[in-house]
Formats: sequence, C-alpha cells, structure tokens
Amino acid sequence: MDKEQNNFYEEGSVNEQSGTRPSDLVVVSEILPEKIIVVPVQPRPIFPHITVPLTFTGQELVDALKTAYEKHNRYFGVVLVKEEDKQNYMRSRLYDVGVIMKIFKINHTSDDTIQVVAQGLQRFRKVRTLQTDPFIRWEVKPHYEKPEKHDEEQKSYTMAIMSSVKELFKLNPIMQEQLKMILNQVTYDQPEILMDSVASVLSAEPEKLQDLLETFDVYKRSEKLLLLLKEEIQLTEVQQKIKKQIEEKVSQQQKEYFLREQLKAIKKELGIEKDDKAAEIEKLEQKLKNLKLTEDASKVIREEMEKLQMLEPVSPEFHVTRNYLHTLTELPWGIYSKDSKDIKKARKILNEQHYGLDDVKKRILEFIGTIIKRESVAGSIICLVGPPGVGKTSVGQSIADAMDRKFFRFSLGGIRDEAEIKGHRRTYIGAMPGKIMQSLKNTGTANPVLMLDEIDKIGISFQGDPASALLEVLDPEQNYAFIDHYVDVGFDLSNVLFITTANQTDTIPRALLDRMEVINLSGYILEEKVEIAKRYLIPRQRERHRLKQKEVKISDAGLRAIIDSYAREAGVRNLENQIKKIMRKVALRQTEGESGPFSVTKKNLEEYLGKPIFTKEQLYHKNKPGVALGLAWTSMGGTTMYVEASYVRASSAGFRQTGQLGKVMEESSEIAYSYVRSILHKNEKQKDFFLKNFIHLHVPAGATPKDGPSAGITMAMSLYSLATNRSVREKVGMSGELTLTGKVLPVGGIKEKTIAARRVGVYELIFPAENKKDYEDLPDYIKQGITPHFVDYLSDVIKIAIKE
Repeated sequence: MDKEQNNFYEEGSVNEQSGTRPSDLVVVSEILPEKIIVVPVQPRPIFPHITVPLTFTGQELVDALKTAYEKHNRYFGVVLVKEEDKQNYMRSRLYDVGVIMKIFKINHTSDDTIQVVAQGLQRFRKVRTLQTDPFIRWEVKPHYEKPEKHDEEQKSYTMAIMSSVKELFKLNPIMQEQLKMILNQVTYDQPEILMDSVASVLSAEPEKLQDLLETFDVYKRSEKLLLLLKEEIQLTEVQQKIKKQIEEKVSQQQKEYFLREQLKAIKKELGIEKDDKAAEIEKLEQKLKNLKLTEDASKVIREEMEKLQMLEPVSPEFHVTRNYLHTLTELPWGIYSKDSKDIKKARKILNEQHYGLDDVKKRILEFIGTIIKRESVAGSIICLVGPPGVGKTSVGQSIADAMDRKFFRFSLGGIRDEAEIKGHRRTYIGAMPGKIMQSLKNTGTANPVLMLDEIDKIGISFQGDPASALLEVLDPEQNYAFIDHYVDVGFDLSNVLFITTANQTDTIPRALLDRMEVINLSGYILEEKVEIAKRYLIPRQRERHRLKQKEVKISDAGLRAIIDSYAREAGVRNLENQIKKIMRKVALRQTEGESGPFSVTKKNLEEYLGKPIFTKEQLYHKNKPGVALGLAWTSMGGTTMYVEASYVRASSAGFRQTGQLGKVMEESSEIAYSYVRSILHKNEKQKDFFLKNFIHLHVPAGATPKDGPSAGITMAMSLYSLATNRSVREKVGMSGELTLTGKVLPVGGIKEKTIAARRVGVYELIFPAENKKDYEDLPDYIKQGITPHFVDYLSDVIKIAIKE
C-alpha cells in the first residue's frame, strides 16, 4: 500500500478539486453504519468535514475499498497507524478512534492501485474487531456532533481560534489559500467544522493531531487546538526569523562581493592595483629573476605559468598550480654560498667548540682539506657514529661553521614513509615536497651542510623503504639530478655536504653504509669530561639560570664525583643535566633568601644531587680459582666484569650459564667450555675433571642483560682456573673473542675498556694482537701506567694470567 496519502494541504485546494465546500456540507441525518471496513492511513489522521483525494496501493486495500463502495453504501473508516508492521501493513497496530468516510468518486487506475475522493463524516470509537482477513472490519460506535446553539464560552473559544488563524495567515504564506478559505466559509455557528478544518492544515506531530481527533468534548477540543495553534505560530516565527537572518547574511555577502569586484575593476582601470591572478604571476616572475634555472626547470616553470594564466582564481586547479610554482621558485636554483678555504680557521673553530676528540678533529680536518683542494664535495659523505651525548650534532654544526656554509638538521628516527624523503606526488591532496627539498628551501642555498640525524633508526613499512630513497640522495653518481616526487624536476645535490649520525652501524643497511665514511666518536674519559664541564657546560648553565660566577662554584673534586657517581655514560648530556640540577637548587636557595656564595664539593654533593646513581666497581680482595676479571663495553662506556665458575660433584658431566647472558655470549661460553675441556683432556691430572663434575658459570650482576663475544677469553680463563685449581693473577683485566681452536680474535671498545680498567686501578691488560693498533692510537694520558699484553691464542693468555 502507498502509505503516503495525497492530503489536500499538500496538493493545494482540494475543495475545488472535489467540488465540495465546508459551507455546503449537509448535516448527517442518516444513521451511520456500526460495522465498517477500516483502512489504515499514514502519516497523519484525517478529520471529519474534510473532503480529500486518497490513493491506495495493494490488492487487499483495493478489494476493501471496492467492497465498501459496492456493498457498504460507500462507507468506510480511516484510522491512523500507531505502530507499523513492516512485513504486512494491514497487520499494523492502529489507534481506536478514527473517522467514517463516504466515497464520492472512485477510480481504479491499475490492478493494485485505486484512487478515491471521500468526505469525512463523523468520529467513531472502536468497539471490537470483526475480521482481519481479507481486510479489516470493526464494530464501531459513531460520535454524532449535531448543530446546536453554543454558549458564550464556546463563542470566545471560536473567536480566539479565528484570531490565531489570522495571525498564522500573516506569518505563513504557504497556508494562505487554505486558511483564507476556512475564514471565509466557516461561521462562528460552526465551531466543530472550524476546528476540524483548522486541525487538518496544522503541521503538528501525528500523535498530537490524533489526540485532538480523540477529544469528543468540544470545549476540551477547543483548548487543545488553541495550544497547537500557539505552537504553530511560535514555530513559524522562529522559522521566519532564521530565514530572515540567512537572507540578510546572503544579501550582505552578495553586496560585499559586488562592491569588491567593482573596486577591483576601478583600481585596475586606474592602474592602482592588479587582480589576484596578475599579482600572483608578477610575484612569481620577480622570484625567477634571481634564479639560475636549469633547462628542464625553466621549461616546466614556463609551461606552468602559461597554465596559471588560463585558469580562473576560483578554480581548485589554480591553487594547485600556484602552490607548485611557489615551491619551484623558492628552491635555491643556482644559488651557492662561498666556501671558506682557510684550514687554520677550521682547526680553530673545531678546537674552540669541542674539547678532546683529537682523532675525530684530525679526520674532519683531513676531510675539509680534501674538499678545499679539489673545490668539490662530490662523494664526501660523513657518518658520525657514537653513543648519545658525545657531540655528534654539534660536530656537524662546527663543520658548517668552519666552511662558512648554512646548516640544517632533521631527524630520520622513526620515519617509515618514503614520501618523507622524496615527497608526495601532486595528485594527492595536501601533497608537499620531501625533507631534502624542504631543507634546501629553508637554507636558501644549493650547497648547505645537511645533517641526517639518527640514520640507524630509520624504519621500513608498507609505505615504502626510506633507506632505499636515501640511496639516491647520498649517491654522488645519482644525486646531481635528484628528482623529488612533488618537484618532479631534477635538482643538483652534488654540492650539498651530507653528514649523518648514528649510535651504531649494525642497523644501517649495508648499501647505505658503503656510501659513507664512518668516523667513530667513542666518548670522553673522566679528565675530558672535567674540562668540558669547566669550559662549556658550567658557564652555559650558569648563564641560563642567571647566576654569576662568584655566586656558585663547583670544585674539581666535586666535578669528578659527579662524573663518576652520577654521569658515567660516554657522552656529556647527563653530566649537563646534573649541572642543571645543581643550578636549580642554587636558584631556589637564593629565592628563599640565602645570599651565598654556594660552593659544591665532593662532601656536600649529595645535598644537591641526592644519593649516587653509580657505585664504584669493587675488585675482589682475594682471588680464588674460577674467578677472572673481564673488560666490557656498554652504552654508558667501559666497565669491569667478573666471570665466576664453580663445580659440583655429579655422576655425569654438565654445564650451565647464568647472569642474563645473550645468545652470542652463551655461544662464547660454550666455545670456552669445549676448548678448555679439549686442552685439559691431555693432562693426566685434570682430564677427568669435566667428566665427573657439573660446571656452573655465572656473570654478575645477574639482573643486567649482557651479550657479545668479547668475554670469550675471560670465561675460558675462569673455567681453566677452576679445573686446574690455580688462581688468575690479581688486577689483570682481559678482553677478546675466542674461537673453537683457541685463536683470540679482535674486539671493539678498546678505549672505553682501558678507561674502565684505570678507573678501578687495574693496570695490566690483555688484548687480542690485532687490537694493538687501536691501543697505540689512544692518547698518551690514557695509556700512562698501563702494561698491555697482546695475544694470539689462549695459551698466551694462560702464560700471562695464571699464577705459577
């Protein structure tokens, strides 16, 4: 069934269509039937005294109306749907009060569609259901409203209704025709007809209209209708107010638009001002005058400029083209800064800005000297590798200062999108160039120093491999015509000096690492940290905290205590943080009224920094078989590390390792175990030791994870000492990787391990023979007092380390 009914308030004056006017309605003199066919209607009820055209679709409804017309004297009832049944409309829940209708005209337009013109006669209330199939039939009780003289109260209600209708007529032009007809054709003596006629044109909710239909008492119905009229009037007033505000706003915008356009035309005619497009084009042309474009770039810009002239400013393509041209013209095509060729100046800047790092400075000066000699940086890519806080970024800045070049740094850490390097294609909304092009735009020169920080932390994802994108950037055979996806024109990067930084080289892709020259910054020893703090860190933090030199002083002994107990890492970042903490404490005490001066010494250091974070590594006071002292490298620098071994009598051999050892270190311990067993198998006294004992090897501290191969000879000496019952000599430290044949292989971190040994008073060290060159490169003040031994095989270690 077509649930929407073509009510007259939607179609215009149905009264004219039906030929029936309210004034022509006759008084119902006949007795209305009490058993009628009922038709559900939506979306609102139909009121008595109203003639309406209705269209119904559905075979059940067609049959019901034909039966009513032919067999029920053209009477049927209409009732509003209370709760619709989506599956079967005829089974929907209905209200109990409806209107008896009489068909004037019927038209069967198709097999399942019928149109009727019917007049509402009287209200009825349901008594009971007689049938539901094939259509609905109810027994009903009609409510007859007979014309009679009404008292003064009813006349007052009627006048109030007429007044509200007139007010609504003024506010709502859409209802003019219907409301005019009601006022002209209904008199004060017909309040029932008036109320039903007015109710039929209201836009109130269906539930409220149904409530009005169910109110049989004329006085109560008048009150409810007046309330609905007031709500309609208020709603119409709000709608009119909103409409007026919108119209005023639109009108104002149109007025301003026309005025602006007229003003532009006048200014253009007088030559005072150009329009937006002309101004944009002139601005772009002005930028182009200072650029030395390549042939390809010149061609692309010319084509885009011609395209921009043809586009209207309101076109989205205009903004895309304009932004693209702005990006192209902001790149430093052919703009170069003049390099400094004074190597003495470069050496002075490096020495002033960095203390220590002599080997690093030497390598960098060699690098700068080569660039000055051949007047080109092509193929010169530096990779500064070292732990956090050793000054990698500041070294890059110093290189830029030494060469008089602009410096720009951006971090690659966590980048997983290739477009971050090579830009987005212009087909995407919000497309922009990659970081390389943005860096050149920011520096304003085509030969800056670009620092790519944290290159070891670059990631791979479904969005591409940024490391692969960097291959083109850092390859001197390709980067002379680097193409960014957004710029889409080759740009020469061969004059850019690229400096990368990393904490370690293990995670850098090999193809990328091969393009770079690695310079290791291994960190600072205690003496270097003291000097750095005195020269740079303390003055800088004193200035930032607005403290004078005489107000706060940190003694040398206090500085050494800070470094040894609170900032033992390879760099100086944490050391500066501890100095910050001291300055904050001093500033607080000054604001609380203390005058100072404040002196920070080793004795009162805990007042400023609290309990020490690190404790001094303790050496064993008494050596015993099964204990060996190793040297290890950590991200905090070098450290000492004991290896302990013990045994338990058992029926069969066994071997266990503890101390949170990593996979590589576990394998090293197993190699040490196997090799020591193999060499002692030939010894008559010890050949049965490993067959009859369960061996337990432990590396303190147990809560600290450890890994790497450099503890191989230390673990082997611990097992050898245990099996032979001979102690390793006191204050002998060692480090080296052991193979299954007893060969000692080189290890890293020689500088840090030597510093760690000095810190605990160990001056006799055993290193692999291949690390001799690394040891000899160390500064003399680190090697002072140290007795090194360089070994090729474990047998050499045994001769040096085991007590006779």
